[in-house]
Amino acid sequence: MPWHTSDRMLELRDRSRFLDVTVEMLDGWRRHLSGRNASLIAFFGFLSIFPLALAAATVLGIVLDGNEDLQRRVTEGAFDDIPLIGQNLKANPDPGGNVFVLIGGLAGALWSSTKAFVAIHSAQDDSWEVDVDDRSTTPKVRGRALLGIVILGGAQIGSLVLAGIVSAASLPAFGDLGIIAATVFVNIVSTLLIFRLLVSISPPWPQLVLGAVIAGVIITALQHFNTALALYFQRNAASTYGDFAVVLGLVTWLSLMAIASLMCVELNAARTRLADRDAVRRGERFDLAIPAP
Repeated sequence: MPWHTSDRMLELRDRSRFLDVTVEMLDGWRRHLSGRNASLIAFFGFLSIFPLALAAATVLGIVLDGNEDLQRRVTEGAFDDIPLIGQNLKANPDPGGNVFVLIGGLAGALWSSTKAFVAIHSAQDDSWEVDVDDRSTTPKVRGRALLGIVILGGAQIGSLVLAGIVSAASLPAFGDLGIIAATVFVNIVSTLLIFRLLVSISPPWPQLVLGAVIAGVIITALQHFNTALALYFQRNAASTYGDFAVVLGLVTWLSLMAIASLMCVELNAARTRLADRDAVRRGERFDLAIPAP
């Protein structure tokens, strides 16, 4: 008998709602192969970072040509959240302003980032246990992947704008806290949108809020953790692995982000399944999620 359905565990789950949700979430992670899905998301995320960073740096070199101070400030804000290579891009933000480099970077970033969001869509379908025949068609999935790129791009721009507003307010004592709070808010909103839009069904918004809040906080913490991660790999891995330490650092960081996000998806799905179970016990009808039109 599986451990999560043993008589003793069922008794404990009946006594504690928190334990019930936790066990259901962990069992969902196992059954839906979410660890594998997180690895796939991290892989395509890793592939997208380099061409995206190259394209962004090239755009800065073209648009902000002659304004090194503004270019430096924008670059520092844009690449602060990327461990290891973000530090290098901040130190040398201009790859030459080559249009062909820009086109190649954008093409590579579009392909790999689209694949990453397709993987997110598929992972969320797995977590919500959407039947294969009820899943969105390939054109819809690709379109939603592009929407996901827009959402995260808008989140990055929003974080930069809010950080600029907080800095302009000249509140040194609360400036860092204000920037962190603004980043948390933007991450929660963008995560909530991705949880709702990049899936073949349409779960009601209230079912997604808790997971989005937790994911937004964790993602913000990981974004601020990237400096410590970069220092760790530079001090402990660079001498052994050389430039490969950059790969180790990025893959580790992206894997943690993917695992945290999918675990929160599993949390939302587990809470919904348990609510459905409780409604059935009461003789009521509870819609797990409404299929998207």
